Amino acid sequence: MENSLTKKHFISWPVIAFLDFVTIIGFDDILYPLQNQGLSVVFTWVFMVFAFVIPYEMSVSQLGATFTGQEDGGLSSWVRHSTNDTLGYWTAWMYWAASLPYIVDVANSVIVSFSWLVLGDNSLGQRMSNFTFGLLTFVIILIFILLQNFFKRSMEVMATIGGGAMFLMTVLFVIMTGYSLAHGGQIATHPFNLSSFIPHFSLQYFSTTGLLMFAVCGAELVAPYLIKMRNPNRDFPKAMWLVAFMTAFLTVFGTFSLAIFFNANHLPHDLKMNGSYYAFQLLGQRLGMGNVLLYIFTVVQAIYMMAQLAVLLDAASWVIAGDTAASFMPHWLSKRNKNGRPLHSYVLTSGLCLFLLLMSGTLPNINAIFNWLLNLNGIVFPFKNCWIFVAFIAVRWQSERFHSSFVFIKNKAAAIAVGTWCFIFSFVCALMSFIPQDVKFGTAAYDHQLLMNLFSVFVLFGVGLVMPLLARLENRQQISEEN
Repeated sequence: MENSLTKKHFISWPVIAFLDFVTIIGFDDILYPLQNQGLSVVFTWVFMVFAFVIPYEMSVSQLGATFTGQEDGGLSSWVRHSTNDTLGYWTAWMYWAASLPYIVDVANSVIVSFSWLVLGDNSLGQRMSNFTFGLLTFVIILIFILLQNFFKRSMEVMATIGGGAMFLMTVLFVIMTGYSLAHGGQIATHPFNLSSFIPHFSLQYFSTTGLLMFAVCGAELVAPYLIKMRNPNRDFPKAMWLVAFMTAFLTVFGTFSLAIFFNANHLPHDLKMNGSYYAFQLLGQRLGMGNVLLYIFTVVQAIYMMAQLAVLLDAASWVIAGDTAASFMPHWLSKRNKNGRPLHSYVLTSGLCLFLLLMSGTLPNINAIFNWLLNLNGIVFPFKNCWIFVAFIAVRWQSERFHSSFVFIKNKAAAIAVGTWCFIFSFVCALMSFIPQDVKFGTAAYDHQLLMNLFSVFVLFGVGLVMPLLARLENRQQISEEN
């Protein structure tokens, strides 16, 4: 009865695109690659758009059109039906676990956005302890879990408003930057010539590419909502093309614009946490508007981050409460409350988010906490992406078995080759991202963060080994009770 009522409310493809967009990339996502790679990141962005983003978005489109309306599990359903139950389970677990650092990072960003609204500056690190910062982050996650149980359509409304407003703010930033230059504005980055955009290939360069992949991924997150579209086979690819266009615009032109206001060779140490606020503050001051643009952006950023948090918590928890094989997951984990929400999945999500917060609490300050959680996404997200291409390769390999209204690359061999390239690229980026980003090699801080990276990934993915054991114990107990 719940499913039939839910299907009466259809979600349009632009709303799906914005739901996806708020989980994929925002203004912040062009800042930390700029800090890691300088102006050469423009070359990397262009490469990523054509060599990864478009194949990735279109692969997701074909998978979504192939398995439309079957289950709530999204990516795990795709892998399960195209391969086997075991791989389907590991996809569900790794997909869910990979979302947790991002959930914590987004909750951190909500606090930062409200601190700029209240304080109007970057003094949060001086005013708040690590413990208070972690506690508030955890409280925000719990609040959003509770809100989703009472306001069923709040996620769609917030995502549409937040995603649309963030894209408009980015367009506004690019246009007003051009206006500033046309009226005598100076370029902060020197030299600003062709040689500045040529990458210097090194271990540091390759170790930061995983963060760029993290910045442009998340399209499959809306897969559970395909059954809520009126005509997903036709409209879902439209949503993916729109997301790909917005992503390309934001990354390339946004980076050019940031280089106007920031010296890409000497960036603030807290650029990842506060850079977007600095950018709109500098733009407003250059245009003679004071802090007006800063506060407008801060409001948009707060809505955008809260929309991200709502989508992430909802979609990630549905993944492990979906159609994952019962032999791998305890039944209690997929139980739903009277509102149809996977309550126990939310509890598990909260527990492992708390683990990450306790881990990050060992770092020296809030800026280090923010950066480490952000960098952790560069490890787990590329690992998760590998499963998308496992499913895509399996579907194309068995093309006589799986039929879709949308086909990405009609030639079977070429499609498998593209899927294999994306799989290898994702896996290598994940391995390289274990290297700590914001600390110097050979220091105690470097060793500390390397151990944190290894241990966090081991726990997030390793807990997945425990679930099949719990499922077996549960099944044995039920059998004994029946006998």
